Amino acid sequence: MQSPLPVRDGVNATRLRLPDEGPWDTAMDYMMHRWGHIDPQGIEDRFDAGEIVGEGGIPLHRGTRLEDHTFIWYYRTLPPETRLPVELNILHQDDHILVVDKPHFLPTTPGGTYIQESALVRLRNQLDLPDLIPMHRLDRMTAGILLLSTNPETRGKYQVLFEKRQVQKEYECVSAAEPAPGHPAVDFPVVVRNRMTKSRSYLLAEVIDGEPNAETRIDLLRTFDGGPHISGAPERRGLYRLEPHSGKTHQLRVHMASLGLGILHDPFYPELLDKAPDDYTKPLQLLARGIRFTDPVTKKPVEYRSGLRLSEVR
Repeated sequence: MQSPLPVRDGVNATRLRLPDEGPWDTAMDYMMHRWGHIDPQGIEDRFDAGEIVGEGGIPLHRGTRLEDHTFIWYYRTLPPETRLPVELNILHQDDHILVVDKPHFLPTTPGGTYIQESALVRLRNQLDLPDLIPMHRLDRMTAGILLLSTNPETRGKYQVLFEKRQVQKEYECVSAAEPAPGHPAVDFPVVVRNRMTKSRSYLLAEVIDGEPNAETRIDLLRTFDGGPHISGAPERRGLYRLEPHSGKTHQLRVHMASLGLGILHDPFYPELLDKAPDDYTKPLQLLARGIRFTDPVTKKPVEYRSGLRLSEVR
């Protein structure tokens, strides 16, 4: 549903669905029920200023009945954010798409404590492109190629490519050269297939029984000496190419861990570590190296490659 309010400071207005019924006479009563314990005066001021609107951009007032609107829109009060010490690199821009190198630690879209400090909001403000929308997502801890749509009129053409899996993605990661104890040796290349699920209430993705819905082709590109092992000798590490044929949350991290080859500096897999402040000297060693597809506007094959490098590669 199209928001009647424009993007402001790079951020979309928040949409709220009002309940069909309940012990609230007005829309303001319901908002007070939800958020009055946080900022009751702020809610009243927004209604008085006409900053809360319904369908068609109609301003609501304190007495607007609950049943008069199904959806309402308003701008959130954004908390101050400390700028993350990472930068985006623009690789390509035309009348339809924008391709950037997203750094580690920067989320793709606003969420949680990261609003202004997301790739989408930074780029909207930097390029004055309020209609900018990402065509896919990279985890906050993953770096590399990110494709965004700059033109609402052609956006659907690119969305179809992703929906029909007509976009080929290539990733690289660093892990140990040999599987962890208890895991069998791997004959590369290997294809990992399983069924994955991820709930919003739990941090980790899980592998469950059932028809596979996640598939990744994994190949070992080369091995090299990494940092010192606990024994004092250099630890052998591997640079791997990952080609996902589906796009489940944390898919690549889960599939590597399932082989006993957890990605270097991964705080989630194979073992969930205690939450700690970001260590910018130890980014997750996972990079979206490239993306290729037939451009639906020009009808020509295109490929975009990341200019970033995994810091642990020797």
